[in-house]
Amino acid sequence: MAGDTKEILKSLAVNVTIAVCKGVAAFFTGSGAMLAEAIHSSADCINQVLLLVGVSLAKKPPDEKYPLGYGRSVYFWSFIVALLLFSGGGVFSVYEGVHKLSHPEPVDHVGWGFGILGFSMLLEGWATWGNLVEMKKRRGEVGLLQYLRDTKDSDLVVLFGENSAAVLGLALAIASLALAVVTGDPRWDGVGSLLIGLVLIAVAIFLGREVMSLLLGERADPQIERTVEEVAKTQPRIKRLIRVLSIQQGPGEVMVACKVHLVDGLDTAGVVDAIDTFEKAIHERVDDIRWLFVEPDDDD
Repeated sequence: MAGDTKEILKSLAVNVTIAVCKGVAAFFTGSGAMLAEAIHSSADCINQVLLLVGVSLAKKPPDEKYPLGYGRSVYFWSFIVALLLFSGGGVFSVYEGVHKLSHPEPVDHVGWGFGILGFSMLLEGWATWGNLVEMKKRRGEVGLLQYLRDTKDSDLVVLFGENSAAVLGLALAIASLALAVVTGDPRWDGVGSLLIGLVLIAVAIFLGREVMSLLLGERADPQIERTVEEVAKTQPRIKRLIRVLSIQQGPGEVMVACKVHLVDGLDTAGVVDAIDTFEKAIHERVDDIRWLFVEPDDDD
């Protein structure tokens, strides 16, 4: 969790700086694309505060009301972030783009605009690169796209989605502002704002779908279930693993439940000892399993 918080705080600091700079540039230039980017960065600041809230709540220990803990809190707040990215960033930018296309206004002080957009691009690129480095540590040899689809680290994925969308949005803002200056047609600025909004909406929909799956109770990494099956085969008092299921309860928190067919002739003490030995062997192999329930059964 410490690594997650570090990335969130870094992105928050970057976006506060960028939001202020873009707001100043939007005021001087009158650029709709610049204003869309300023709103986008301001929304990102709020989003990162919400992610910090989610990470903090996820650390709370289980209690009587939530016996499996608060791990899914980070998924809930990540979903809220996706909604805000859709509405506060994407929809507003599309509206601003349509407005600028319908009522084009000349852009002024473009030097301010290009300077601040370039500075913002450097900061956002630095934050996005940090996200990629952290994801590389976690995904190992797994491809980036596969990791984004399968990972349970919703907070890091949301950060990467925000930051990469910001980099692309900045590139679009620079291009649209340049076209507006070169062609003398301010409608290009509206096109840039519209495209930025569509990018934000697409990223928000992707993030929302991924996080919703975790909120509903997504299966944990299939390798965890395969490891449980492997451990079961090493236990002399287990004839067969009947069924195993896993649920991701939060970052680094997995619940596993399984049924086992034990050998015949075990008394109560023998059954208890066989299950305890099995559970201990699983915990030694998988650190992420926080809750493990094993039920003896007869599948004949």
